[in-house]
Amino acid sequence: MLRSLRPIPQLYHSRLCPAPCHPRRRLAVPPAAPRLPLRRRLAVVGAVAGAAAAGWLYLRHQKERQQRSRRLQHLRQLALGQGDFQLQDTSGAARSKADFLGRWVLLYFGFTHCPDVCPEELEKLSRAVELLERDPALPPLQPLFVTVDPERDDAAALARYLRDFHPRLLGLTGTPEQVRAAAAAFRVYVSAGPRDADGDYVVDHSVLTFLVDPDGIFRDCYSRSRTAEEVARSVRGHMDAYEPLPPGGGQ
Repeated sequence: MLRSLRPIPQLYHSRLCPAPCHPRRRLAVPPAAPRLPLRRRLAVVGAVAGAAAAGWLYLRHQKERQQRSRRLQHLRQLALGQGDFQLQDTSGAARSKADFLGRWVLLYFGFTHCPDVCPEELEKLSRAVELLERDPALPPLQPLFVTVDPERDDAAALARYLRDFHPRLLGLTGTPEQVRAAAAAFRVYVSAGPRDADGDYVVDHSVLTFLVDPDGIFRDCYSRSRTAEEVARSVRGHMDAYEPLPPGGGQ
């Protein structure tokens, strides 16, 4: 006879047959934030990029300004062209550096008996001035020619010689001592060569064109290899970046 089955203890039964699970509850997910329209997103990105670009340009401007300031201080330390000069123009009027303050100056040292280099450089200087004069917004620019041969280049000789170049090209001459002092102020090398049977001679000198700003400070110089277009472009850059010296800052 089969023995009656004993009821399974409730504890054991609960382990084998756990209570039916409740249906799994889904966690509530907050609704996604609405996305900005594409146009607005692009506007935000553009604004951020614009702010970054503006910051970069500001830092670049500050760096360039500091570089210009350091370069100007360096030029002052060199004292290149800082010394005053006492010369005469082709009308016989006394001229000094103070007469040209307030104007940009392109200055070339040479002599009227130069066979080729000086005429070429004066042609280039005249061409550069003409290029800059096309823009009436630019400040005045005065071209100057200082002779390194005062023995032969008196006022009349300079006037005749310079007629073939720019109409505002002003010639300056003086005594040998005055001319030497002017050349020394710009550290221009000058050496007269030996005379031939006719008493003619050639003067060896530095072939450079100097740029002086309205404060009378030397700004740049241009060698024979520079073209008129390059000189004009450089002068324009200096004019655009120019900041007047504060009161008492000049010499």
